[in-house]
Amino acid sequence: MITETRVLDSYLEGFSRLQARAAGEPRWLRRRREEAFAQFCQAGFPTTKDEDWRFTNVTAIAQTPFHIAPDRREQVDRKDLEPYVIPGAACRLVFVNGCFAPELSDLGALPEGVKVGGLADCVARDSQALEPYLGRYVNIQRDAFCALNSALFEDGACVHIPRRMVLEAPIYCLFVSVPGGQAEMTHPHNLIVAEAESQASVVEDYVSLGEGKMFSNVVTELVAGEDAVLSHYMIEREDPGSYNISTLRIEQARNANVSSHSVLLGGGLVRNNVHPVLAGEGCECLINGLFLGKGRQHMDNYMLVEHAQPHGGSRQFYNGILDNQAHGVFHGRIIVHKGAQKTDAKQTNRNLLLSDDAQIDTKPQLEIHADDVKCTHGATIGQVEENALFYMRSRGIDEATARRLLLFAFASECLERMKQAPVRRYLKQIVQQWLAAAQAAASSGAVAERAWEEAG
Repeated sequence: MITETRVLDSYLEGFSRLQARAAGEPRWLRRRREEAFAQFCQAGFPTTKDEDWRFTNVTAIAQTPFHIAPDRREQVDRKDLEPYVIPGAACRLVFVNGCFAPELSDLGALPEGVKVGGLADCVARDSQALEPYLGRYVNIQRDAFCALNSALFEDGACVHIPRRMVLEAPIYCLFVSVPGGQAEMTHPHNLIVAEAESQASVVEDYVSLGEGKMFSNVVTELVAGEDAVLSHYMIEREDPGSYNISTLRIEQARNANVSSHSVLLGGGLVRNNVHPVLAGEGCECLINGLFLGKGRQHMDNYMLVEHAQPHGGSRQFYNGILDNQAHGVFHGRIIVHKGAQKTDAKQTNRNLLLSDDAQIDTKPQLEIHADDVKCTHGATIGQVEENALFYMRSRGIDEATARRLLLFAFASECLERMKQAPVRRYLKQIVQQWLAAAQAAASSGAVAERAWEEAG
């Protein structure tokens, strides 16, 4: 009880300070913050008794009194960010502890009408333009982490693609966590609006500079207008001592086509929520992901796809590679609402376990309230194919190289679905580096220890 009181006090202190600093915010935003914080205080953090969280214990977060991470932009140099560049990107927006850092960003030469920047600045400049979108789509009653973010967010990425604008190069948003001496948290809130008939790609990349206990609680609201084509990429590779809870809420209008790609590599406890609502007729949605875990990492992927109108199509493809004592979760849920006839939905989860101690919990789920639909799901769990390994070794390839090539081929199933070439090449390089490092650690007998405790 004392621990719970200390934790609640830390959030109340952060909320009070934020309210004082944000006294000039529009009334509608302050009201939404207050409603979200009241909902969080009432509901509290989820437990394993909640069906959507049955495989993930967040007690380590719930019992830690996190404090809002201060602005540490002065501690970050441009040289620190040199490894985080996507060649060919339209621009790079840098956020340090959740806050926009224009001095570290490269805005490039964007076409006229495309607006990118920090959400706080956008609210200050034109709050009325954001009111129809900001906070309208996340469900604070259903998800305590979304409620906490909606109450405590200070900044985030704000992207607006005007009608019929085609942006070939990706917009790159880099979120840098700089830990301090105590347990700290950030709550980036990102808003992406793509108007009718527009086309664009947005990348969110979460990294750490230094070690420490950091809690990143991210919400992204993505709104795709009629006939819009949008690709969203989420890369998570933070320090093993960190926690990352992210929610991507997608709202699709008629004939909108949205792709969500996730690559999870870092963090000690990671939860990746993707929730598209195909709210218009004829929508298409691709949810594609890859998660790579080692040591004692815990990676939870929760997909909730809602087909609300007829003639919609969705595809889910998630691959996982787990080594040592890593624990992976895939919970894919498809809801076909009444009236969403002619829905075509498919869900596939494939996993490789590289050790006897690695664990995966997979739960494909269909909930269908219409009678003229085509829905399938499936999941597989296995190990590296010994016959393929033997074949490659018989051709003169050493075992370590052969194993790495087979694992990369398995990972590439997800990478090849990424149509944005600069991002795909960037991620292939990152995945290859991860596989090489994991193999080197295995050869030396080193196993990373869990940086967080799973309380019973």
